[in-house]
Amino acid sequence: MMTTYQRIYIHCFKRPVGFIGALLALILLSPVFIATVILLHFANKGAGVFFTQDRPGKNEIIFKALKFKTMTDEKDSEGNLLPDADRLTKIGKFIRSTSIDELPQLINILRGEMAFIGPRPLLVQYLPLYSKEQHRRHEVTPGMSGWAQVNGRNNISWTQKLEYDIYYVDNIGLSLDAKIFFTTIKKVLMRSDINTTKGMAATMDYFNGTN
Repeated sequence: MMTTYQRIYIHCFKRPVGFIGALLALILLSPVFIATVILLHFANKGAGVFFTQDRPGKNEIIFKALKFKTMTDEKDSEGNLLPDADRLTKIGKFIRSTSIDELPQLINILRGEMAFIGPRPLLVQYLPLYSKEQHRRHEVTPGMSGWAQVNGRNNISWTQKLEYDIYYVDNIGLSLDAKIFFTTIKKVLMRSDINTTKGMAATMDYFNGTN
């Protein structure tokens, strides 16, 4: 159960600071935002610039998560989308490696759907697969980066990732958020843990539930 300190921290500090931070970041990074839109317009071969997807937020309320689209919509001879690694463009790979693809989520923060720090919002289709304990990851607002992201991101198992999410829920506070924030900046600059080390996959394997 969340403590009084944690409730005060979330409502009186985390949310107001997140809103102001997202607004300032959008203003300061607007040249990067605009340049990315232009580059992706040509690189994605008509597939669009933005990627939106339903994701469960706090209390499992569904919202539209925003990202820059880093893949084309190229299909094989049978009309099926090619594997992620084949559709990921060179520009898209760079944008992913620098985490620029996450910038549109600043808009989600302004809307109150996300925060800078919190468990990453995952796919809606995973909801029926979570254990009772794993569902607790939705007790807080999802974030652009979280405890799981700074402890392996795509290179750790789903079990580990969800355990890190629950740890965050139980220990949310200024010191943990600050640690995640600065570690995230370091990892972004080092471009670490972006793609899974399993084969040539461009994204994390799908979650199929845990025993």
